[in-house]
Amino acid sequence: MSISVYLKKIIKRLLLILIVFAIIFFLINIYIQYRLENKSEQTYYKEFGIAIPTKYKIHGIDVSKYQSYIYWKSVKNMEIDSIKIEFALIKATEGVNDIDKMFQRNWASSKLNKITRGAYHFFIATKDGKIQAKNFISNVKLETGDLPPVVDIENDFKIDKKIFKQRVLNCLNEIENHYKVKPIIYSNVDFYNNYLGKDFDKYQLWVAHFTEDKKPDISRDWIFWQHSEKGNVNGITEKLDFNVFIGDSIQFLNLLIK
Repeated sequence: MSISVYLKKIIKRLLLILIVFAIIFFLINIYIQYRLENKSEQTYYKEFGIAIPTKYKIHGIDVSKYQSYIYWKSVKNMEIDSIKIEFALIKATEGVNDIDKMFQRNWASSKLNKITRGAYHFFIATKDGKIQAKNFISNVKLETGDLPPVVDIENDFKIDKKIFKQRVLNCLNEIENHYKVKPIIYSNVDFYNNYLGKDFDKYQLWVAHFTEDKKPDISRDWIFWQHSEKGNVNGITEKLDFNVFIGDSIQFLNLLIK
C-alpha cells in the first residue's frame, strides 16, 4: 500500500471521528440547553419542599386555621436563593356566620412582621351572597397597603347555575360597595371555566393550578397563581399553598389598597 493511500485512509478515519465527536457535542449542547430551560421555569428547593416557578419574582402563601399557630417572624426571615415570602392571603370568614379561628392572630401578626397581607372569604353557594359579604365586612378592616379583598369560589353545591352566579355577584358587589375596591376572585382553572367564565372576567383572578410548570392553563388574565399545596415554610408546621404574583414590584404596589 502506498503512503498516499495510507494517508487518505487515516484522514478519512479522522474525519469520521471528528464528525462523530461533533454530533456528540451537538447532542450534549441540546441536552444542556434543555436542562437550563427547564431549570429556568421551575427549580426544586428542599427547604420549601417543592419546585418553584422561578420566572416570577414575588412569592407568597395562603393560610387558614389548618396551619395552626404561625410564627410569622420565622416566615418573614426565611430566604432561599433570593426567594422569600412577601405576601400572605389569610382566610377570614366562611358562609354567613363562620370566622376562621386563627384569622385575627394571623391578620395582626403578618402586618407586625411586615408581610403584605390580604383576607379572603370562602363562598358557600347555598347561602345568601349579601349576608356572606356582611360576614366578611364585619370581621375584616382593610387598611392602606393591604391587598384587595378576595372571594374564594370553588364549589357550586349543584344549585341552579343562574342562582349560583347571582349569589356570587351579590357577594362581590356588596364587598366592592363597602371597601370601594373591586374584589379578587379565587378559583381553580376547571371550576372557573365551567361555572364562572366570561360573566366574571371583569374581576382580577387568583387561580389555582397544580399540574403546570410555567403558568396556569387558562385563557384569561390572572394576577396570582397558586401553584402548589404542599410547601414548607419556617414557622409553619403544616403543609401550605404557595403562590406567585404575575408582575413586578411596582405592579404589586399598584395593586395594594391606597
